[in-house]
Amino acid sequence: MRVKKNLILIVCAVFVLGLGLSMAGCSGSSQSGELKVGLECAYPPFNWSQTDESNGAVPISGSKEFAGGYDVEIAKKLAEGLGRELVIVKTEWDGLPPALQAGTIDVIIAGMSPTADRKKTIDFSDHYYRSDLVMVVQKGSAFETATSLEDFSGAKITAQLNTFHYTVIDQIPGVQMQTAMNDFNAMRVALQSGIIDGYVSERPEGISATAANDNFAMVVFDEGKGFEASDDDVAIAVGIKKGNTELTNAINDILKDLSEDERITIMDNAIKNQPASQN
Repeated sequence: MRVKKNLILIVCAVFVLGLGLSMAGCSGSSQSGELKVGLECAYPPFNWSQTDESNGAVPISGSKEFAGGYDVEIAKKLAEGLGRELVIVKTEWDGLPPALQAGTIDVIIAGMSPTADRKKTIDFSDHYYRSDLVMVVQKGSAFETATSLEDFSGAKITAQLNTFHYTVIDQIPGVQMQTAMNDFNAMRVALQSGIIDGYVSERPEGISATAANDNFAMVVFDEGKGFEASDDDVAIAVGIKKGNTELTNAINDILKDLSEDERITIMDNAIKNQPASQN
């Protein structure tokens, strides 16, 4: 009987230990109580960095700076809906997918379009914003009054590196496609100095650029005369690690309750609130 009793105790102990290990194995980033969001903090009005917490900005992890913008407001709503603490992880654009794969961040909320190429390695939520492609040019230039892609024949045009924006430039007949640039600040400087004639962007960023610099103008193409793009290419969505359907579904459920009017209001406020230094 003693042998049997000891055996039962051993089996119970092993079971309890195994259960504990199993629970510990499930308590990774998704169960930590945090939602780690990766973004550049350098793409106004979608996201930017600032020196204080005004207008609802959120502290950037490991930094004395704060993050604000449309993406940050969406991230706040998702974190609240998921019952987690929002943690902003400032990450270079090219580093976002690797950070997601490595588990350094839980999601990408960075004005990222769910393109076909990205979907090969990343899962995406439903769209949380949709915009149109525009061109930002110098005010008073020959391109300010452009209404079609053909009007940019011979122009020196660029876009951000590793974005869909850069891939559409070759749709412009006779364009002088320039080397892609790392961020929008660099493109604005290049445009101001005349190194380029324009850069491809989305309408919110175009509004941001022209509001900040009186020397810039935004070209909105006539219907049917602009860039050809799919809905996924001109929309933005939350990037999620491949195969994490539970998190994807949870995020989609939260986004469903976010009305179109509310999304527009959030974007309007982001454009209005962005720091002058990053306009």
